[in-house]
Amino acid sequence: MSVTSVNGLLLKRMIISGANSLNSKKETVDALNVFPVPDGDTGTNMSLTVLAAAREVEKSQSLNVGEIAKLASNGSLRGARGNSGVITSQLFRGFAKELEGMGEADTEALARAGVKAVETAYKAVMKPKEGTILTVARVMSESAVKYCGRMSDISEFMEAVLNDGQAVLLQTKEMLPVLKQADVVDAGGMGLLFFLEGAMQALTSDKEVKVDEISTASKKNEYAALASIDNESITFGYCTEFFINVKNAPDATVGGLKNYLSSIGDSLVVVADDEIIKVHVHTDHPGMAIEKALSIGSLSGLKIDNMREQHTNKIDFTAEGKSIKQEAAPAQAPEPKKEHKKTGFISICSGTGLADIFRSLGVDIIIEGGQTMNPSTEDILNAIGEIDADNIVIMPNNKNIILAAEQARNLTEDKTVYVVPTRSMPEAVTAMLCYNAEENLDDVIEEMNEAIKNVTTASVTYAVRDTKIGDKEILKDDILGMLNDDIAIVGKDIQQATKELVKKAADEDSEMISIYYGCDATEEMASEIGDFIAEELPDCDVEIHSGNQQLYYYIISVE
Repeated sequence: MSVTSVNGLLLKRMIISGANSLNSKKETVDALNVFPVPDGDTGTNMSLTVLAAAREVEKSQSLNVGEIAKLASNGSLRGARGNSGVITSQLFRGFAKELEGMGEADTEALARAGVKAVETAYKAVMKPKEGTILTVARVMSESAVKYCGRMSDISEFMEAVLNDGQAVLLQTKEMLPVLKQADVVDAGGMGLLFFLEGAMQALTSDKEVKVDEISTASKKNEYAALASIDNESITFGYCTEFFINVKNAPDATVGGLKNYLSSIGDSLVVVADDEIIKVHVHTDHPGMAIEKALSIGSLSGLKIDNMREQHTNKIDFTAEGKSIKQEAAPAQAPEPKKEHKKTGFISICSGTGLADIFRSLGVDIIIEGGQTMNPSTEDILNAIGEIDADNIVIMPNNKNIILAAEQARNLTEDKTVYVVPTRSMPEAVTAMLCYNAEENLDDVIEEMNEAIKNVTTASVTYAVRDTKIGDKEILKDDILGMLNDDIAIVGKDIQQATKELVKKAADEDSEMISIYYGCDATEEMASEIGDFIAEELPDCDVEIHSGNQQLYYYIISVE
């Protein structure tokens, strides 16, 4: 039977089916990581992002295609993880903008929505690169415009568009040298096609579909905020979240809601969009928060968690990140609420030793995350809400988290948020050393941005698969020495590879080298590296710290 238009229920099925399709194939996408290091998480990030969109639409029975698209946009925006997830959320956002107010959408409307989706996604990236998910999305949107005038059947239309998408995906390895060297196509582009292929499958079935359960391995991302903000006291017992459905809420209404919720709780996040207000608050009186919200509009997505019960369990991630276990931990009495401060700091961090260093430098909240565990936009928003401060400074410490941090900044209205675009934890350490509470914050942020340019980050890890990068033949389990974002050393021995890496990273002009050894290295091993540096560069100061990070034997800062 020919389908010539999409209503809300059909779009809902398509989004859920697409999310489940990508979720089932995320490991295939992850494996396309150009470098064979243990951080290929494009598929995981995109899957968690679209599953957040799917969970949002699953709760609705709306027949209106515009309303379903808006819900998907809201869910993906908050659930976005990593650069690929943020770009995907922006595709949803542009798609929803074009369909706003529509009951149904035909091929022409879907084509226009595709064009708007691509425009929105390109604007979200400071320096868009061709040969990425953006290219695949753009070519498919151009194809949609070409085909919509002569194809009214949605299945036929989508199949034609996807065929062009498959063709351009194969071309991506010729567009980016790094893809050609690794002989792989773009991971984000493949993830997008997996999603759309799943969405198309829903066109041939009237069966209701349910959102897939998140795998145990992926749940370590879902638990990141709970596991990492254990340094904050629990002043109020119930984490209360809900959406208020209201069209074009006046600023005064949103402001009044914030003032009221602040009077009965803390860790407040209120994000207002065109037709919905997202609320997150910690309070001892969730009923009062709900009553206030009901005076503004209808509610959806209500969730109340007893945090004191949750925090009697300690969440522990294994070194391989393959399993999650819980151990009983003694309950602690609530501490007094912390005083209001002018500026608060958030750092994304992997490793208890590095987390302790950041706390000693004045970081308020550590969000556990990094190479294989990128926090979502909502994780960062919740952390912003945890700090009672006028200004918030976020240090992502990973190039794949910067966009999510910037998205959280753009969604925050009641605080001024700065993102210092740190790409590694050593850069964040240097940035924090620049902070002076007596100086103008804008000047301090400028100093931080300048200081991190002078940091060279070297790291030592291992290869997760065989590959060839340029002239380097790499075998699974080889030791890899990374210099910033490039593979500089390939070896068999951890210590020898590290020494060779240091010789490439440092020279006679280097003044300070800091060594952070991971959970798979020892203090004795790190001391050996320190002694080597002292002999090679006698005028350079050397510091050794236990970072206790996973996956990386050493993270080394050269300044």
